[in-house]
Amino acid sequence: MDLTTHWTGILAIVVFAGAYVLVILEENIHLRKSKPVIVAAGIIWMLVAFAYANAGNSHAAEELVRHNLLEFAELFLFLLAAMTFINTMEERGIFEVLRAWLVNQGFTLRRIFWITGGIAFVMSPVADNLATALLMSTVAISVGGTNHRFVALSCINIVVAANAGGAFSPFGDITTLMVWQKGVVQFSEFFALIAPSVVNWLVTAAILSFALPDGQPDPVNEKAHLQHGAWTVVALFLVTIAMAVSVHNFLHLPPVIGMMTGLGFLKFFGYYLQRRDRTQMTNKLVDDSALGVEAMHGSDGVTNQDFYDIYTNLQKAEWDTLMFFYGVILCVGGLGAFGYLAMGSEWMYAGLGATTSNVLVGVASAIVDNIPVMFAVLAMNPEMSQGQWLLVTLTAGVGGSMLSIGSAAGVAVMGQARGIYTFFGHLKWTWAIALGYIASIWVHFLVNADLFDV
Repeated sequence: MDLTTHWTGILAIVVFAGAYVLVILEENIHLRKSKPVIVAAGIIWMLVAFAYANAGNSHAAEELVRHNLLEFAELFLFLLAAMTFINTMEERGIFEVLRAWLVNQGFTLRRIFWITGGIAFVMSPVADNLATALLMSTVAISVGGTNHRFVALSCINIVVAANAGGAFSPFGDITTLMVWQKGVVQFSEFFALIAPSVVNWLVTAAILSFALPDGQPDPVNEKAHLQHGAWTVVALFLVTIAMAVSVHNFLHLPPVIGMMTGLGFLKFFGYYLQRRDRTQMTNKLVDDSALGVEAMHGSDGVTNQDFYDIYTNLQKAEWDTLMFFYGVILCVGGLGAFGYLAMGSEWMYAGLGATTSNVLVGVASAIVDNIPVMFAVLAMNPEMSQGQWLLVTLTAGVGGSMLSIGSAAGVAVMGQARGIYTFFGHLKWTWAIALGYIASIWVHFLVNADLFDV
């Protein structure tokens, strides 16, 4: 139904815009971004239901909102499983060992700049750009110390590299995951974006490297060790990714089925770890008792030490981010129910053309955030060639790097390096990131020219 000029539709736009202003101001007002969009989603769908009922179509709103809830449920469960794996690997010490190794190698500042960027680019396709950016920025902060110029430039480099690396993998970014789950780009087809993604990072990194300070970082001696079962968790994660890809490609089931099955395997392994911890602690108590050592006992005769519990890692998932996705998906879906997405599709893709529209999607991603922008494009579902769908996947993924608030990785790193990596510090180098953005689009047209034939 076209209700774009109805008062309910106009009010819905105002509500969504107001909610998104609060999202953009999250760092200033310290209001979690999920809160305004969840409220806005409820209000918008109430307006949809009211407008449809007045038009004599009272059940259509219910069907539409259930469709949006199904899309969110698939994304939510997929991300929850992936986040639990990442948190478990962190708890088992995988990332801490990597960080300690990098810090202790005695590399020059310039070499660390390139190493952290390179690892961010290679790791983000598997571990997602948010977790990767947080890990690598911690390394840069640890090594840089009081050298704020180095830390700031390294953080910009890491954010750009993590977003670029995430652009050619369904597991690298929320937007690529949405595109894959929608079925418009198959798993293997994402790899056509490797060359453009590499160029996107290298062009920006090369420019930033000229501004790096010379010298060695202050010596640091960090120690870290792997917990029992760390590599088993990594193996289970790789098996889970393989299952998610296989059930989607060969059995035509949603990828979330493979991810949740893998989470079940992780839960079984977690049961083994918990039993092992409890047995070891019980044996230690027996030995201490035999030696006359006094121990603190809990109600079950075992010390109050925390045993391994997978639900602790599950609780550490980015719940604010997950709830933000709920709000965004339902807000955008509600605006689509009023007819705004159809109107936008007509104006952009029919009026401006696919290439111009897809390039503008990347610019919009830097300002608004790439998730609602990509969801809107998928909801519009314009008729495009494979090359154009890959183009919008690329631009939505790397376009957010142009501003620090344009991607989850940038926002997270601002919190990690508070006061050093800032919005205006990033803005100073937006021109260099924009050059990488333009170069990646040019390379995509160059190396994937055959994919633009409809």
